[in-house]
This record gives sequence, structure tokens and C-alpha cells, in this order.
Amino acid sequence: MTAATGEGPRGWRAAAREALYGPEGFYRRPGEGPAGHFRTSVHASPLFAGAVARLLCRVDEALGRPAVLDFVDMAAGRGELAAGVLAALPAGVAERTRAYAVELAGRPAGLDHRIEWRTGPPEGVTGLLFANEWLDNVPVDVAEVDAAGVPRLVLVRADGTERLGEPVTGAEAAWLARWWPLAAEEGLRAEIGLPRDRAWAAVAGTVARGLAVAVDYAHTAAARPPFGTLTGFREGRETAPVPDGSCDITAHVALDACAAACALPGARLLAQRDALDALGVSGARPPLALASTDPAGYVRALAGAGEAAELTAPGGLGDFGWLVQPVGIGDVIGG
Repeated sequence: MTAATGEGPRGWRAAAREALYGPEGFYRRPGEGPAGHFRTSVHASPLFAGAVARLLCRVDEALGRPAVLDFVDMAAGRGELAAGVLAALPAGVAERTRAYAVELAGRPAGLDHRIEWRTGPPEGVTGLLFANEWLDNVPVDVAEVDAAGVPRLVLVRADGTERLGEPVTGAEAAWLARWWPLAAEEGLRAEIGLPRDRAWAAVAGTVARGLAVAVDYAHTAAARPPFGTLTGFREGRETAPVPDGSCDITAHVALDACAAACALPGARLLAQRDALDALGVSGARPPLALASTDPAGYVRALAGAGEAAELTAPGGLGDFGWLVQPVGIGDVIGG
């Protein structure tokens, strides 16, 4: 570990919370928002919003077409997904849809007036709550195994230098033991996902009837990374995580632990490529014959196939995990 200098060190959860969500934090700054620093599925292609719109329509059918259908976009950024979903919905469904964008930053200028901007999700949601790349930005503490084989909290200064603190105890130690047990090998690391479990349980609990979906970089108990995944992003590039407000700070999500924390029947995990395939997003090239009968249509279809391929690519966005938790309805994704 690097010797700490300057401001006193603290746990990664407290440091990242201030760096991301404090008064001058990364996610509270005006301007282009997260899209200027990293590329999500929402920014990669309008096909993603179209797939979410189709999912909302399936939820609508499963609910019996309620008079008011809710769509909640958690961690909405600048409202791109909510706006894209409304634009992609059939007119009859759009007329009944009440859209919410949940974000700590201020409402961007020019956003569709039909979208209600909030700092927290509404209660009693009847419809779809969709959290795309939200949980990876719920700050967590980091544990590292010391020379004696004991997991200790990692403390960090604002400049990113770290040192080891006290042994992990209590509920955090119990979480590690169940979800991310560390061998007694010096240097092994884990992110303690308990705050994410609690955050997801609270947010999914706002759904009275419908579906709650979390989409994120993820791993499960069978394949935890031995040294954790904590990292930073700035201006489109991965960088060292420095909790000074200058970059995004993120870590992959133990989605299996989040699923267990919510305790809803019917929950399941699937890869984004499988979820999007079930929702009609295909990276298959259009038939070559179309190029001669409809050249412009062929070019459009080819571009769409390229965008779909990016959304479903192994080693990229296609590897994202989807945690799907129905509330009072059956499976609406399939796959």
C-alpha cells in the first residue's frame, strides 16, 4: 500500500459518496453529465431504449393495461433513457404512461415535459422500474487481506493513496463471509456490497405491481474477481479511482446478493445479450438481397445491426448482468 499523505484517510464508501454526490461531486455538476465520461447502452444506440419500451409494453399487458402505467428511470443522467422510451412507445401506451427520471443533478433544459424529475423514486409504482448502471455507483467499502490473513478496511485519501485500517467486523464481515469470502492470502480484495443490497431492496420495494430491473457490470459468487473491480472513468477513459470529484468511481455489482436481499419470488439473473435478444434486438446482418431492392433500407438495417452487435457483444455491453424481479406478474422477458 502507498503511504497516505495530506487529508486523513477514510473508508472508500465515505470517500466515494462525497466525491460523487457531495455539493461539488461528479454527479451533481451541470453540463453534459455522465455521457461525457463513459458510454452506456443508452448512449450506444436508440435500440436500447426501444427494447426497454417493448419491455414496458409487456409489463403493461401483464398488468391488464392499467389506466396509468409508470416508468421509473433510476440514475437517469440527463433523462436520455426516459425520453427514448417515451418516443418509442406506441401512441396508446404513451398516453397512459407516467414517466419519472430519478437523479440528484438538476433537470436538464429541454427535457420532454412529460417526464417528472425527482431525487427519489415514487411509492406504489405500477409498471416498470429500470435501473441502468445505478448500483455500480452506490458507494461501497473495500476490504483487503493483510499479511496475517485478516480482511481489513481499505482507507483512502482524497489523492487516492491508500492504507489498511481496522479488521472488517459486524454486518460487513457477515456479508463477506456469505457473498465474497476471502482466502487468507495477502493482497486479495473485495468490495463489500451490503449498501447496494439495501439500496436495491428499498428501490425495488417501491414497485407495488410490475417489474424491477437492475442492469450493471456484475459478477456472481461463482466468479468473484480476486482483487476487486474498483476503478475510475474520466473523459471516456478508464483511470485510477481518485475520490476528489474529478472522475466517476465505480465497481462491479454482486447482483446475486442484491437479488437475495430483495426476497421477491421469480427473480432471475441473465446476461444483457440474452435479455435484448428476447426483446427483439439482433445483431444479425440484413439479407444481401435487400441491397438491390431497397438500398437505403439496407444501409439503415446494416447500421442497426452494428448497433445491436455493440449492445450484445461478448466482452462488452453484452456481458452486463440483468437482475429481473417481477412483483405480482409472471415472466415477461423469456430468454
